[in-house]
Amino acid sequence: MTAVDQLHYLQGTELAALVRTKEVSPVEATKAQLERIAALDDELGSYAMVLADRALAQASRAEEEVVAGRIRGPLHGVPVAVKDLVDVADVPTRAGMPIRSEAIAAADSTVTARLQAAGAVILGKLNLTEGAFSAYHPTLRAPLNPWDHGRYAGVSSSGSGVAVAAGLCYGAIGSDTGGSIRFPSAANGVTGVKPTWGRVSRHGVAELAATLDHVGPMCRSAADAAAMLQVIAGSDRADPTAAREPVPDLVGAAGQPVKGLRIGVDSDWIHTDVDDPTAAGVDHTVAVLASLGAEIVEIRFPDPRAVVATWFDLCAVQAAIAHEATFPARREGYGQALVDLLDRGRALTGMEYQRMILARADFSGRLAAVFDAADLLVMPAMAFVTPPVDLLAELAGPDRSRLRKFTVPFNMSGSPTITLPSGFSPDDVPTAVQLVARHFDEAALVRAAAAFQSETTWHRRHPPGL
Repeated sequence: MTAVDQLHYLQGTELAALVRTKEVSPVEATKAQLERIAALDDELGSYAMVLADRALAQASRAEEEVVAGRIRGPLHGVPVAVKDLVDVADVPTRAGMPIRSEAIAAADSTVTARLQAAGAVILGKLNLTEGAFSAYHPTLRAPLNPWDHGRYAGVSSSGSGVAVAAGLCYGAIGSDTGGSIRFPSAANGVTGVKPTWGRVSRHGVAELAATLDHVGPMCRSAADAAAMLQVIAGSDRADPTAAREPVPDLVGAAGQPVKGLRIGVDSDWIHTDVDDPTAAGVDHTVAVLASLGAEIVEIRFPDPRAVVATWFDLCAVQAAIAHEATFPARREGYGQALVDLLDRGRALTGMEYQRMILARADFSGRLAAVFDAADLLVMPAMAFVTPPVDLLAELAGPDRSRLRKFTVPFNMSGSPTITLPSGFSPDDVPTAVQLVARHFDEAALVRAAAAFQSETTWHRRHPPGL
C-alpha cells in the first residue's frame, strides 16, 4: 500500500476509495492522523480526548477486512471523531463540563455504534462549549480557528469544525440546538448538515434542549456529509423520538444533477442587514445552481422574529430539565452562561412556555407552506463574515438576534439544512451559504450542495500553513 501526498486533506470519500483499492491502508491513514494531531492540536485545541490505542485497533480490523474483501460501507477505514457529548463506551462524556469528568459511558451511543459498524475509525472526542450552550467553561480553553486564531471558531461544535478544517479528522459528529453545526461550519470553511429533527438518533448524546437538539455530520464536502449521514441516520428502538421515515440513498443523491430543482430566494430577507461578502457568496451560489439547470423562484420567507426572540427561553426550560440532576445542587461547578440559562428556565411559567410553543407552531406551519413553491431555500448561515472574537458580541447584537436570525428558525421548525463554503472575503476569511429543505429531504440538500461543489473549489481550500 502506498502513501498519498497531502493525505490529511483528502475528502473522506476519496480516502475510502483508496482504502477499497488498497492504495492506502486504514492503519497508514490512522497513524498519519494521530501524528498530525500530536503535532498541531496542542495549539489548536480541537480534541478533548484522543483515543489512539482504540483507533489503531479499529484501523487494524478495518485493514484485515479490506484484505479479506469485506467492505462495510462508504466510511470503511476512514478516521473520524465525535463531539464530546456523544457516548463512546468506557470513556468519559464530559460535554464541556468539568463536573462530568468522571461520567464514564457504559455503552456506545447509537451514532458511535453505527459509525463503528460501518468500519469508521474513531480517533477521539472533540471539544465543545459547556453543556453545548454558548460559552466554554471558564476552566477550559476554546479551540482556535485555523484560518485566523483571533477569529470566532463557532459555538458548541467548534472542536468539530476546527478538527475537520485543520486536517485532524476526515469528518466529525456535531450537534446543533441553535446553530452549533452551522456556525463552526461557516467559521472554519467546512460542510455541515443539520438533519431533520429525529432523522438521527439522540440515544447516548448528552442533552441541551431535547426538542431543539439535532445531531449531524461536519465534513470537507457534501459528498462526505452524505456518506456520513447515510451511516448514522435512521430509526432506533433506543430512541423513541428517532424518526421512522426511510433513509433515502443520500450517497447516490450527491451525484444527481440539479436540473429542475426549485431554489427559493427571498431577496429582501437574504440581503437585509447582511454584510457584502456574505451576500455575494449567497448570490454566487444561486448563480451557479441556476447555471446547472436549477429553477430560481422568488418566495416570501415567513417572519421569524417571534421564534428567534423566544428561542432562548424555550431552550432554557428544556435545558433546566436536562440538568435537573446536577443543577442547582452543583451550581458552583457551572460557568456563568449556563447558570444564567438554567436559572431562566427554572423561573419561567407554564403560560409563558405555552406562548413559545404557539409561536413555534405558527412559524413552522408558515415555513412548511413555502415548500409548496420551492424544493430548497437559500440564505446565509451567518449575517456577517466570521469576526474577530472580540467583535462578535458587537456584531451579534445585545441579544445575539443578528447571529441567530438565519439558524434558530430551523431548530424551531426542525428543518434540515446544509452549510457550505461559498467564497472568501477580501481578507481571506471563508464565507458560507445555507440551504434549507422540507422535512426529511436531506437528499435534496446534498444533491444541490454537491452539484455546487462540483463547479467550485471553495471547499478544497485549506488554512494556510497547515
